[in-house]
Amino acid sequence: MRWIDRIPMLWLVGIAVYLAGAPFFPEPHWVEKWRMLLEGGLSKPIDIFDFFLHTTPLVVLAIRLWRDAQRRRQA
Repeated sequence: MRWIDRIPMLWLVGIAVYLAGAPFFPEPHWVEKWRMLLEGGLSKPIDIFDFFLHTTPLVVLAIRLWRDAQRRRQA
């Protein structure tokens, strides 16, 4: 997990925010894919790939923030 710690936080936040929102109009893909998942319509391979593409940076950012918080508690 140390590779996550080596990613600059500014880059990680920028990529996560951009990919969560892109394309911004008419609706962010992240919102669209989560709605499809909750409604049971996420079945095409391209949609599943898109879901992971737009969600992965947010998951990595969440892990990084959690690891940073853990490190601050220990110090």
